Order: sequence, then structure tokens, then C-alpha cells
Amino acid sequence: MTRPSGTPRLIHEAFARQAARRPEATAVVCGERSLGYGELDALAAGWADALAALGAGPGTVVPVLLPRSPELVAALLAVLRCGAAYAALDPKWPARRLADVIASLAPPVIVGRARPDGADAPLWSPPAPGVPLPRSGPAATVLSPADGSSPAMVFFTSGTSGSPKGVLSPHRATTRLFPEGEAGFAAFGAGHAMAQAAPASWDAFGLEVWSMLTTGGTTVIAEGDHLMPHRLRALIRRHHVDTVWLTASLFNLFVDEDSGCFTGLGQVITGGERLSVPHVRAFLAEHRDIVLLNGYGPVESCVFATTHRVGPADCATPTGIPVGRPVPGTDVLVMDGDERVPRGTTGEICLAGDGLAHGYLGDRAATAAAFVELTVDGVRTRLYRTGDLGFEDDAGVLHYRGRKDLQVKVAGHRVEPGEIEAHVREVPGVRDCVAVPVPGPDGSYSGVHLFYTAAPGHEPPLEPRALRAALSRALPAYLVPRRVHRRDSLPYTKQGKPDRSALAAR
Repeated sequence: MTRPSGTPRLIHEAFARQAARRPEATAVVCGERSLGYGELDALAAGWADALAALGAGPGTVVPVLLPRSPELVAALLAVLRCGAAYAALDPKWPARRLADVIASLAPPVIVGRARPDGADAPLWSPPAPGVPLPRSGPAATVLSPADGSSPAMVFFTSGTSGSPKGVLSPHRATTRLFPEGEAGFAAFGAGHAMAQAAPASWDAFGLEVWSMLTTGGTTVIAEGDHLMPHRLRALIRRHHVDTVWLTASLFNLFVDEDSGCFTGLGQVITGGERLSVPHVRAFLAEHRDIVLLNGYGPVESCVFATTHRVGPADCATPTGIPVGRPVPGTDVLVMDGDERVPRGTTGEICLAGDGLAHGYLGDRAATAAAFVELTVDGVRTRLYRTGDLGFEDDAGVLHYRGRKDLQVKVAGHRVEPGEIEAHVREVPGVRDCVAVPVPGPDGSYSGVHLFYTAAPGHEPPLEPRALRAALSRALPAYLVPRRVHRRDSLPYTKQGKPDRSALAAR
């Protein structure tokens, strides 16, 4: 396992080091606005004092509900400076989901423009851009965690129980990815600029922001809800963006709609789903001078566990584009139960190293099941069991082979059919239901189809459109079924389980 040396283990310390070295360098750009490193550092320091006075500190998690903006970045740095962890939440999530998530955090304060429905904690709103905030005391009043194992952020991902799972990630899980002065998995640092378009609640947001701000580069926030080819062209032209992250599905869309939009980039990072060989082949043929990286990793290991520089020869690999070798501070082990399997043998992908989360908030049973300690090569090692299947080839390169369970990725988001089904069963008029991920020709998933039966005696019978509308009020968009089908009955296997294969075939 490669470990970065000489790199600050705390995110805000790594940023502060860059701010001290080059305070005038551009840190964040959003439209016509920009903040230098020195400006952003001063803003975060003032806000940290205000948050610390309201109780933000070690052992607390602060929800942050702000749109993607320089203020959001400053607020996250402020929370970290307090020694607290942040949970960057999407203000557009349904009110019920936000309320449930915030309640699970029991925060001392909420950062946002308006108090979410049902929240009890005090609200702190950042001043409008350009309005200074009086310092409440010297910087020494702001507490800071001692080392990189301290919690830094909480990511919420789909869970089988019907509620999102909160993954508590430490500072070192992020800082391991961007070792200063050493070779990382991609080119970051001064002179580089990366587009920021991922939702703040997603670990890809950390890739787009902290990869730059902890190494001296520039984060360029894409305006609007979605990054599209014409917007990417504008970011490259106006702000000299040279790096972009796209989910595999979005990468395919860009290649299909406007393959020339990548011109001017130095590197494209993709992944989150199985890559489409035809799209990769077309990209490589047109953009021979752009580095294409395929990344793999669950949120429990923060952004990426492995990456692979994709070349033309990879398009001929029988098992698809490889997902590569471990990033710094990470070990990958392919296991059968508690034993490693030989290279070339398919097993469960397990991860170790500095990227691992502490576990799931408020769920000791799920944490104990997924995060285990085993003796590996004579060393007691903490592992995360991903549930993904894969194998290492003779060169030690990892290849992804699918899932052990029903979990899928939709547009880069992790989706558990069980979470959707739990919400469907709460809707009056539903008797039974099955959520079925349906793959496209390239093996990726564009959404989930829902099949349900209507409850007897409910008049009129619940219509698919009404059911989908009810789910849209309770779930974020990526969890809402793409198609909803009402059936008189649902097929079952001989073992009495829903026959998902039969439903998918329909």
C-alpha cells in the first residue's frame, strides 16, 4: 500500500498551506465571481468562529444546505476548521428526506438560507457575498481535530431499509487521494483547473473541490443544475478548465451529442458505472492527447479505490475496461469469504487503507457486517466488503465483474431497490411491489422500473402516474422509478421470491 508522505492529513490544513504559499492565486470561480486563496481562507476563518460559538466542534456533524457556490466551499472549510464534520445536503431533496437526515445527525447548528421543515437546531446563514462578518474572537477559539482519523464529512447513500445510510468519512480518506509533491492518480495542483458540477451531497463533489484546493489548483463551479457539452466548452474557453469528472452515463452522452466538447482538456476522469467500449473507443480515436481515467470505488472508501489510464488496447479486453490499480493509501484484496483468491479468480472486492470510512451513522449492525477485521498476510487488517465482484489479472490490474446483490448505479448514484420498495409500500393503494433495475445494451443502468399490484378495496385503483408523483415527493430524482407498471399479479420463483428476471424481460 502506498502512503503519501509530507502531506497534511487534515483537509483544511492542506488548504491553509496552499493559501499561505500563494494567497493571490485563484481558488474558486463561479461565473463572473472568483475568490483567491487568501480571501477564501479569511472568509472560512471568520465563519468558523461564528459556528464554533454556536456549538460546532469535535464530535458534531453540521448539515450544510447551500447551493453550489463559493459560499458553500467557504462554509465547508469553516465547519472543518471548527473540528466538526460536515454533511453537505441538497436543498432540493424532498422535505421529508431532509428532515429525516438532519434528525439523524442531531446537529448543534444548521448552515443554510432557510430552516428546513421539522428541524430544531438553530440556523446560521452566511452573509451575502461581499458583506464581511465581524470576527467573534481570535482564531485560537476555533477547535481543530488532532489527526487525519477525525471525522470530516458524512455522505448519504441509498440503503435497503428504506432510509438513506450515513457514511462517516475521515479527513485522511480525502487527503490520501491528493498527495502533495508525489505522483497521484491524476495531475492536480497549481496550473490545473477542474470543473465542479457534482451535487454537494456526493463524494464526487470532494474530488472536484478538494483535489484542487488542497494542492493549489482552481475549482470552477459550473452554473446550472447539469453540466452539458456546451457548458463544458464555455468553461474550457473562459476559465481554462483542463480536468473534468463525468459519470460513465454522462460521458457516453457527451461523446454522442458533441464529441468535440472535450477539446482543450488535459484529462477526463470517468467511472461510477461500467464503461461503454464503443464510446471509449470513439473518444480515444478523436482525442489522442487527452488522458482518460476510469475510476472505481464505493463511498465507503471515498471517491476512488482504484483508477486506470485507458488506452486503445483496453477496448479489446473480454471483460470490459479495467478499473485499475489502487490509489495512494489504499489496498485492494479479492476475497472468497475470509481468504484471498489467486489472481485470475473472481471473488468479492475488499478494500483496506486510509480511505475507509468509520462506518454507518447510528447503525452498528450494518457497520459490523461491512467493516471487518481479518488477518491478511499475517497482519491484522480492517477491510470493507464492497459486495462487488472482480478479479486481478496477472499484472495486478483489477477488473469489475458485477454485484453480489441487487444494488446498481444509476447516473453514478448508488441505488438499492429495497429503499424504493419500502417507500412504495407506504403509499395508500399499493398491495405489493418489486423494483427492477433494467440494464441497457452497454450493461449500464439508466433507471429502475417499478411493478406493483393495487390493494383490493381501494377505489379507484391507484394509477401509475399518481404513484410516481407520490414517490417524487419522498425520494430524490435518481431514486424515482423511470417507469411504473401496474399488474394484476407479480411473478414469483419456486422459492417464493419475486421473479425479477421475468419482470425485467417484460
